Amino acid sequence: MITIPRLTRVLVAFMALQVVLFALGAAFPPDMARARRSSPVVLDHRGAWLRALPVEDGRWRVRADLQRTDPTFQKRLIAVEDARFRRHLGVDPLALVRAIGSAVVHGHATSGASTLTMQTARLLEPRPRNLPSKLIEMVRAAQLEARLTKDETLALYLTLAPYGGNLEGVRAASLAYFGHEPTSLTDGEQALLIALPQSPEARRPDRHPEAARAARRAVLDKMVRAHVLTDAAAAEADAEPLPRRAPFPALAWHAAGELALAAPPGQPSVVSTIDADLQTRLEPMAAAVAAAQGPDVTAAILVVQIKGRAVRALVGSAGRERPGGWIDLTRAVRSPGSALKPFIYAFAFDDGALAPDTQIDDAATRFADYQPENFDHVFHDKVTAREALAYSLNVPAVATLEKIGPDAFAARLESGGVKLVRPKTAIKASGLALALGGAGITPRDMAVLYAALGDGGAAKPLAFTEAEAKARERMGGTRIVRPEAAAQVLDILREAPAPRGRAPSALTRGGPAMAFKTGTSYGFRDAVAAGVVGGYAIIVWTGRADGGARGGLTGRDAALPLLFDVADVLDAPTIAPRPIAPKAAPGALQRLRQASEGPRLIFPPDGATVQVDSVGAGSRGLVMAAGGEDLTWYVAGAPLSADPVSGKVIWRPSAPGFYRLKVVDGEGRAASARVRIKAPTG
Repeated sequence: MITIPRLTRVLVAFMALQVVLFALGAAFPPDMARARRSSPVVLDHRGAWLRALPVEDGRWRVRADLQRTDPTFQKRLIAVEDARFRRHLGVDPLALVRAIGSAVVHGHATSGASTLTMQTARLLEPRPRNLPSKLIEMVRAAQLEARLTKDETLALYLTLAPYGGNLEGVRAASLAYFGHEPTSLTDGEQALLIALPQSPEARRPDRHPEAARAARRAVLDKMVRAHVLTDAAAAEADAEPLPRRAPFPALAWHAAGELALAAPPGQPSVVSTIDADLQTRLEPMAAAVAAAQGPDVTAAILVVQIKGRAVRALVGSAGRERPGGWIDLTRAVRSPGSALKPFIYAFAFDDGALAPDTQIDDAATRFADYQPENFDHVFHDKVTAREALAYSLNVPAVATLEKIGPDAFAARLESGGVKLVRPKTAIKASGLALALGGAGITPRDMAVLYAALGDGGAAKPLAFTEAEAKARERMGGTRIVRPEAAAQVLDILREAPAPRGRAPSALTRGGPAMAFKTGTSYGFRDAVAAGVVGGYAIIVWTGRADGGARGGLTGRDAALPLLFDVADVLDAPTIAPRPIAPKAAPGALQRLRQASEGPRLIFPPDGATVQVDSVGAGSRGLVMAAGGEDLTWYVAGAPLSADPVSGKVIWRPSAPGFYRLKVVDGEGRAASARVRIKAPTG
């Protein structure tokens, strides 16, 4: 019988041990440095992967997100690797006893006792695989259990687990091997992802397919024994083809890289405002325009949704392989040419200094030491402000800027968050050159200004994340011009002549007419076009990244056609692009076949996966379809008969799995397909 004093001593000793363990844990905590370093991932506003940045040594360590990871995969991982994961405190005593007993009986280790928590500890602090290291892992596992929840530990394991090469983490592996996030995984994909971390280099499916296949089969067997997978489903999964590794996406390279670098530590993903569909369309358009204008030319495109100021597309250059392609030219200070003239007139209308139909002299005029000329060196005598802006006449714009004052003009822009970079000069009157591009501005700031025109004169910062866009919708912004003046300017810009060979969209498609303005800098260095249409502000720039001069390429010729092309794309139906492995046409429809080429297999097409409600003779079956005459169908070499009632050929698969189909016409010509049949698992 245990006496009270003895029980007290036991409790005191236990508490003392707890204090010692706590002190040791506080003095020698686990090294969480690797857990804090992960590849930030940037997604588009619908969740499509845009770009991630590697960590040390070029490793792709993508932080796991259990909310975006297949729950069945999580359940099966635990069942195979650590069945009592949710119940033990870092070390599984039963597994430890089993491993020791097996080692004693066989004279060597035949089963492991490492829990997922212990494996996580080893991934945090890699050590040689020996007994002292195992003891340290056990201590570290207990420390992790005291610091993290079970879900946090599982997420950490799925972040650090190696999958071959420079891949770390289940998200990186799923994207590289399967082309998608691990939100939904097939049985075979799950088994491969469970098998790889135990021997990542030896089992890489792209380098050692037979070893990968054997390891996957072993995991499938464990799933069956753990009663988380049926025998039929395991056989089907074992027949799945092994994947090949694909490159990571690099869409919206500049913007996504900027967001990734600014991502808070530990955040699994950054949801940007970029629309991957639109970005996918615009990047090749910019590349084509730049290539047509010369080997040293590049281009930039910025599309901003006025509501919320969400940046829906940002093409920073015409491609990283071109000169200056690594530079994000939407952030570069460039001369806008005449692209700021609309704001000169907007401020004059707002101040009551002008009305759209006020007449202005367009004649040779000297403003102190500054004497501007029109681009075509022709003067038009008296013109209205409307005509002067629509046809981008220089002298009326300078006269209007003199009326409102260049310093007041720049200050008004700065109040909206836009700063002009003005050259240093000793001549005070040279400030009037602001009207013709005498100060620098970034395309991003130009987007702020044109979006303000489309929003009744309210200027707001651009939003690059969905959280920022929601905040911009709620904020009032800084009003740089009254709505009436902004509307007057937009009406005038809609009257500007369209580029050669292009009819206004309002006439061709019944869509809204675009309000636009072009600009050309001194020496034809910069060609700019800016527009407001359909709830968007669009900025297009072409030129050399080094700011070098080029001959004769104006904003109207070099940038305006691209602006109209971008506006057309905004109205185009979605193509839902995938950053990796874009879908091709079905095998039967990849090219037009001549009637004399033989039968054309329509359904099921080659490579298809078909989900059925049931299999066997009593199932509903699949109605086979092909183009041709006098056709005979075969499945795995056995012929199919037509249904006596309907006359259609109906195939009722006997079990899930992969099948080879063939259809042969009366002249012996054949077409074949390999398809996969999936059925509900028990």
